[in-house]
Amino acid sequence: MSLFSLNGRTIAITGGAGVLGAALARGYAEAGARVAILDLAEDKAAEVAAELGSEHLATGIDVLDRDSIERAYEFCAGALGQVDILVNGAGGNHPGATTNPDRPFFDIPKEALEFVAGLNLTGTILPSQVFGRQMARRKHGIILNVSSMNAFRPLTRIPAYSAAKAAVSNFTQWLAVHMAQEYSTEIRVNAIAPGFFLTAQNRFLLTDERTGELTARGRQILDHTPQGRFGAPEDLVGTAVWLVSDAARFVSGIVVPVDGGFSAFSGV
Repeated sequence: MSLFSLNGRTIAITGGAGVLGAALARGYAEAGARVAILDLAEDKAAEVAAELGSEHLATGIDVLDRDSIERAYEFCAGALGQVDILVNGAGGNHPGATTNPDRPFFDIPKEALEFVAGLNLTGTILPSQVFGRQMARRKHGIILNVSSMNAFRPLTRIPAYSAAKAAVSNFTQWLAVHMAQEYSTEIRVNAIAPGFFLTAQNRFLLTDERTGELTARGRQILDHTPQGRFGAPEDLVGTAVWLVSDAARFVSGIVVPVDGGFSAFSGV
């Protein structure tokens, strides 16, 4: 079991104050890592860090602003000595980039499309540049991206999010090869692809705001999930710990579904 230990490792998580990011932070802390919670909502990041304990840190970050990312890196490096592992957890959808009877695909505004593409793809690439440069210099490090089940099977109504997460999966593979060939075989890059978890971004699509009951879409998703439930945030922890631990030291360039079997089910 020592292969899965993160004792002595330092981890920075963007989007670390979100539902899924905070669950990963807790899991990493329990595995022995020191964790820096990076989030646009700095006050919420501080709450998560305080919950984890005094050895864990928090600071603000805007993953679309190179200067902000540089400042966050300098903060982490100053407090932790170095960052061994970067988890690109920042991401999400936007209601304006979702089709519905009142907003056909043809009328989705450019601003909403750019927001979703920027937050998910650019918001993964820029931190990978800033933190990855230091890994390249040290010849060692790990980057874990957060893709989505929508990258495997694009869902109806969310074209921008599906396309952006497919790009994250592709970028994960590209970066894994690039870092190994150009800098060090001791730099690994992988991604997890969560299935369907109830979060602030998708709750309005999956449950009725007034009754809390499943929408038709929510029921359809569960009908196509062999395990018959939405994921709990803690369901991501085991895979996320494995991918950044020595247990996965010969694993790079993969995207692992954590989806209750959704990607395996044809519907028949």
